[in-house]
Amino acid sequence: MAEIGHASPRSVVGGVMEDNWELRFPQSTRVYAKMLRQDAQVQSIMRAVTLPIRRSTWRVDPNGAPAEIVEHVAADLRLPVLGQEKGAVPRRRGRVSWDAHLQKALLALPYGHMFFEQVYQPGDDGLEHLVKLAPRLPGTVSKINVARDGGLESIEQVALEGQRDRPVIPVNRLVAYCFEPSDSTWVGSSVLRPAYKHWVLRDELLRLEQQTLDRNGMGIPLYKASATPEDPKQEMEAGQRIVEGIRSGANAGVAVPYGAEFELRGINGQVASPRAAIEYHDSMMAKAVLAHVLNLSGKGGSYALAETQNDLFVQSLQSIADWIIDTANQHIVEDLVELSWPEYDGPAPLLMADPIASKKELTAEALAMLVNAGVIFMDPSSENEVRRRYQMPQKDPSYMPVRNEEGEKNE
Repeated sequence: MAEIGHASPRSVVGGVMEDNWELRFPQSTRVYAKMLRQDAQVQSIMRAVTLPIRRSTWRVDPNGAPAEIVEHVAADLRLPVLGQEKGAVPRRRGRVSWDAHLQKALLALPYGHMFFEQVYQPGDDGLEHLVKLAPRLPGTVSKINVARDGGLESIEQVALEGQRDRPVIPVNRLVAYCFEPSDSTWVGSSVLRPAYKHWVLRDELLRLEQQTLDRNGMGIPLYKASATPEDPKQEMEAGQRIVEGIRSGANAGVAVPYGAEFELRGINGQVASPRAAIEYHDSMMAKAVLAHVLNLSGKGGSYALAETQNDLFVQSLQSIADWIIDTANQHIVEDLVELSWPEYDGPAPLLMADPIASKKELTAEALAMLVNAGVIFMDPSSENEVRRRYQMPQKDPSYMPVRNEEGEKNE
């Protein structure tokens, strides 16, 4: 049956489109780029969100696909196959690096969207190979073309300097990461959008704090003219130049006429400090991405509450990783399999990643408990890894422990 309705947001009055003009696409890309580039708290928030996902181990799950298809996908993406030894990554001469692609794909979180152009090339084996996933950064995208049904049609980029033609990339060449879209514009939702007002207000408060310290740190210069000046206007003008030109330093000083006075007068009463408001806005920016752990100040509190908040944060990161996996499987892996084997209709390999925060540093005590419990056995490769990790010398291959009659080692 034919589709009757549409998903065009342009015909909706008062819909879900952004009401802040600065944060409407494409102006929004400049604002979010400024937040990422200039603000330490924003940078800390984004690293807290992205680094655990990038640190996870990514693999290719065969998922019942033929071995040649699995090897083809793993080689083009430079990822190990599930069950292989760590580091056993197939070699390819293409320019695809999954680590680099993942780092760029996660830019969809602050910008709301991130596009990549797929570049294929036939190989010596007669198959199509993915040689490049070229990032098309949000700042270079001038227009996103959407079909009537809400599907992505193409993107247009700004023209290069000295050229008039704008590159248009069709959807069949694109990998589109659109984070939690609230409409059909394919602009997505930035994780920094709820933190924007706090970022603006905190920036103003930081400037106010700097002015307060600068103005009140040394005091206000005050010049009092002599009681009977010969030329009151001239003396007041001279005094004004003195107070405006006063600077601190090893040789700083002021010379005034007889009877005149100069002093640095401090303020009376208590000065309102914006520090508490600054810390509040910092904490709200972290809460926007559920990164409550960034707000822990070491002043005590409930460990159970902190653990619950951290669990919620890890779950949000796992949801982001699952979204990356789902998008990449649909628009990278399946496209690659379809191009190389157009008549194949079986299952395709799947990208997978270890659960977020599942990597734990193994201490010597924990290792000893696992060995004593019989969970793991110290085979030669495991023993060599332990020696390397704890900076111990390599085992002497000529050394053989001598056992007594009871089977115990005699050193």
